[in-house]
Amino acid sequence: MDHIVTVQDAVTAFADFMEPTNAELDAIEREMPVILADVELLDAHIVTLDRTPTELDNRRIRRARRRALAARVALLNRTAGVTLPGGAA
Repeated sequence: MDHIVTVQDAVTAFADFMEPTNAELDAIEREMPVILADVELLDAHIVTLDRTPTELDNRRIRRARRRALAARVALLNRTAGVTLPGGAA
């Protein structure tokens, strides 16, 4: 018995339309400070998963949380005046 399988995923996995567009890459670049700040916050939380947080750990988490919030505020302030195409509100 011969099985018929589709090879569409293998064929289209490297198609041009699967690559991120320049606009998507620009959006990722604009959001990179927020992404890095969130990674730093996660790292601070991960360190304390297997132990009781010390005062130093608590300060590191608070500092990372402040940086993450500041990065989000900075991103919102930069994009506040930017309008998106298509009239989306």
